[in-house]
Amino acid sequence: MPDYRAIPSIEELRQRPALAALVASYGHDAVVAALRDATGALRAALAHEPSSSLSADAAAAWIEHDAIHWLSAAYQPSLRRVFNATGVIVHTNLGRAPLAETALDRLRALGGGYTNLEYDLTAGTRGRRDVHAEALIVRLTGAEAAVVVNNCAGAMLLVLAALARGREVVVSRGELVEIGGGFRVPDVMAQSGATLREVGTTNRGRVSDYALAVGDRTAAILRVHPSNFTIEGFAERATLAELVALGRRFQIPVIEDLGSGLVTLGTGLDDFPDALRAEPSVQDTVAAGVDVVCFSGDKLLGGPQAGIIVGRADLLARVRTHPLMRALRVDKLTYAALEATLIEHLAGRADQTIPVIRMATMPLEAIAVRAETLAATLRREGLRAELIDGVSTIGGGSAAGSALPTRLVALSVGGVSADALHSRLRTLDPPVIARIQDDRVVVDLRTIAPSDDEALGHALTGVLPRL
Repeated sequence: MPDYRAIPSIEELRQRPALAALVASYGHDAVVAALRDATGALRAALAHEPSSSLSADAAAAWIEHDAIHWLSAAYQPSLRRVFNATGVIVHTNLGRAPLAETALDRLRALGGGYTNLEYDLTAGTRGRRDVHAEALIVRLTGAEAAVVVNNCAGAMLLVLAALARGREVVVSRGELVEIGGGFRVPDVMAQSGATLREVGTTNRGRVSDYALAVGDRTAAILRVHPSNFTIEGFAERATLAELVALGRRFQIPVIEDLGSGLVTLGTGLDDFPDALRAEPSVQDTVAAGVDVVCFSGDKLLGGPQAGIIVGRADLLARVRTHPLMRALRVDKLTYAALEATLIEHLAGRADQTIPVIRMATMPLEAIAVRAETLAATLRREGLRAELIDGVSTIGGGSAAGSALPTRLVALSVGGVSADALHSRLRTLDPPVIARIQDDRVVVDLRTIAPSDDEALGHALTGVLPRL
C-alpha cells in the first residue's frame, strides 16, 4: 500500500506563500478546489507506484505546482492578444481592424461608467440610442441619415426586412457570393423574408436584365460587393449609374452592400495603393444617388465591428423602427469606438492614426528598415533570419487580389520543419501568427505596429528553448 501520510492537509497547503497569494486572484473556493484536485491526482499517482516514497516537502511542492497549473488553465481567458505577422491587414480570423489609440481612450473613458446611451440630456427624459454617431457618419459620407447595427450582414438583413419583406429584390447572379465562414449572401437575404429575383448570368449582368425583371412585386434593386471574388475576361456588370437611373425610372430604391466601407479616398489620401483606389468609396456611392448603402464599421473604416446603414431619411426611418433593430442594435462601447474612429477620418489624419490605413500606406522602405533590425536581433540570439521580398494583402474581403510589396523576415532552425516552427510560434506569449512561404516561416512587419517591434523580437527569441 502507498504511504499517504506525507501528503499535507488542504489547510496546510493553503498556507504556503505561493498558494496564499493566489487567493487574491482566484478566490478561496477556487484555490481549495485546485488543491483537492491536485491532491487526488497525487494519490492516484502513488497508487500506481505503491513502493515509491515521497517526503512531505516533495509532496507539497508537487501539489502546489499542479494546483497553480490547474488554476492558470481554468481561468485563462480564451480571447488573447496575438501578433499578426501574416501581412494580411484586415485579417478576419485575427479580429480584423485594430483600433486607433483615440478609440481605445474613448473606450476607457466611457466603459467604466454610465453614459447617455438612451437619455436625452436636454429634455431630461428617455432618449434614443440610434442617434449616436449619426451626425458624424452623415458628415463623413454625405448621406441624409445613418443607422448603426452589429455587423454588415445584420445591416443587410435589417434593410431587406424593413423595405422588401414579402416582395422581390432584383439582384445579379454574379453577386450572390459566399463570404468567409461559409456564410452565403442568398442565405442571409432569405432570412429577411424578401424573395430574390436573380438576373443575368454568373459573368454578365446587364442593366437590361434588371429592367426585364422589374414588376409589380419588385421592392428594390440590390447591388452586392463581390468581396474577395473576382470575375475576369468575358464579363460585364451593370454600372452604378445605370442601376440608379433604372431605380428612378421605376420609382424603386437601389440598395448597395459595399462591405468594406472605404471612406478615406475622399479625405485627400493620395498615397493609397492602387488596390484600394479601385475600391468603391461610400462617399462616391452616396453621391451617385444610391438610396441605401450598407458597409462595415471595421475593415477599411478601421473601427469596431459594426454594420453602418446610410441613405435616404424616409427609408432609414422604416429601418430604425423595424422590430429587428432591437435584436441587432449595438452597445455603448461600439458607439464610443466608432465615434472616435469617425472623428479621425473627419480630421484628415486617418493615414497616421487608424492602424489599417497606416498599414496599407506604409512605404516599402520603412518596412525594410524595420525588417533588417528585427533580423539582426534574431541572428544574435541564434535564429536564422534572412530578408526576402514578398507581398502583403488587404484581406477581409476588401480589394480582392491586392498585392502590396513588402520585405519579409524568413525564419529557420536547423533540423526543425517549417510546420513545426510555425506551430511553436503559436505557443509563445503573446502567440506569433506568421505564414509559411516556400517551406519557410516568414514574418511580415506591415501588420505589426512599429511600437511592437521590440516585443515581437523578444517573443521570437523565446521560441528556441521551446524547440
